Amino acid sequence: MSKRQQLASARRWVIKIGSALLTNEGRGLNLEGISRWVEQMVQLRAQGIELVLVSSGAVAEGLCRLGWKERPSELHKLQAAAAVGQMGLVQAYESRFQQHNMHTAQILLTHDDLSNRQRYLNARTTLRTLLSYGVVPVVNENDTVVIDEIRFGDNDTLAALVANLIEAEHLIILTDQNGMYDKDPRANPDAKLLTEVLVTDPSLEAMASGGAGALGRGGMLTKVRAARLAARSGASTVVAPGRLEDVLLKIRRSEEVGTFFVAQQAPVTARKQWLAGHLQLRGQLVLDAGATRVLRESGKSLLAVGVRDVRGKFQRGEVVACIDENGREIARGLINYSHAEVEKIKGQPSERIESILGYVDEPELIHRDNLVLV
Repeated sequence: MSKRQQLASARRWVIKIGSALLTNEGRGLNLEGISRWVEQMVQLRAQGIELVLVSSGAVAEGLCRLGWKERPSELHKLQAAAAVGQMGLVQAYESRFQQHNMHTAQILLTHDDLSNRQRYLNARTTLRTLLSYGVVPVVNENDTVVIDEIRFGDNDTLAALVANLIEAEHLIILTDQNGMYDKDPRANPDAKLLTEVLVTDPSLEAMASGGAGALGRGGMLTKVRAARLAARSGASTVVAPGRLEDVLLKIRRSEEVGTFFVAQQAPVTARKQWLAGHLQLRGQLVLDAGATRVLRESGKSLLAVGVRDVRGKFQRGEVVACIDENGREIARGLINYSHAEVEKIKGQPSERIESILGYVDEPELIHRDNLVLV
C-alpha cells in the first residue's frame, strides 16, 4: 500500500478550509462552495470517516458584513469583526448539514485550552464524544476573547493542533493554491508542483512561500509548519486546491491531488513516544499483581480497581508512573483524575466511581491510548 493509499483506510480526518475559499476573496461567504464541501463531507461520513472541520472566514465575513474594505490593525475591531462574522459562518454550515440530517457543533478554542492539560483533556473528551454521535464539530479560534493576538498564528496551526488533540490520521488543508511548489509559482513560471514529500525534509521551508492574501493569515510556509506539527502525533497532511471538483472525494480515493506531506510514524507510535519522553512525572500509582499483569501482557487501560496506593500530588491530565509492588516502573500515562480523587476510588470497580465522587469523568484512570509501557 502506497502512502497515498493510506488515505482510503483512514477513519479520522481534520479538514481545514481557508478564508480565500470561504469568502470569495472578500466578497461575502462562498455559499455555493460551502454547499459543495458539505456534500462531500456528508459522503465521507457515510463511508465511516469521522470529521472535524476547522474553518477560517469569521473575521473576513465580519469585515464584509460591517462594510470594512481593509482588515483593521486594532485588536478590538478584529474581535468585533470575528464576533459578527462567526454568526454567518456557523449559520451557513449548520443549515447545509441540516439539509442532510446531520448535526454540527461549534467549538471555539484558545491557546490556553490546548496548553493547559486539564482543559486540553476536556476539549479532547468533548470532541471525541461529538464524533461518537456522528456530529461534525466546526472549530475556530475564540477570536473575541484572545488577548495576545487575534490568532494562534493562523488556522493552519490550529488545525494541526486539533489533529494532535484527537489523534487524527490525516489533516486536509484546502487552499486557493494547487499545492506546494518547489518555488513560488507567482514569480517563477517554471515552478513544479510537489506531489509527495517527507514532512521532515529540511529543504521544505526554503521552498515554501511565506506570503498570504489580504484576508488570510497563512501562506505555504505556515502549511509546512502545520504539517510538521500534525506529524508529531503521526498525522499525514494533504494541501489541496479547494475549488477542484470533488476534491475531498478525490483525496479519499487516493488520487494525486495537491501535495501529500508524509508523516514517518504511525499515530499511536508517535503519541506514545511523546508520552514516554516529553512530560514530567507528577506522581506514582502502585498497582496490584493483577493490574500489573494486565498492563504488561494485554495493553489494556488502567482501572481504579487495580490501584493499591497513590504517591505524590497530581492533577487531571498530568503524567504519572505505574509501578508494581516491588517499586519497578512498568508504564506511564495521562491520568484522568487528581491524586485526591484517586485516593477515594482506588481499589474500587469503575461502576462505583460516580457514587463515590458524585460524578464520573472517565471509567478508566488511564486510557490505553494515553498509556505507554516502559
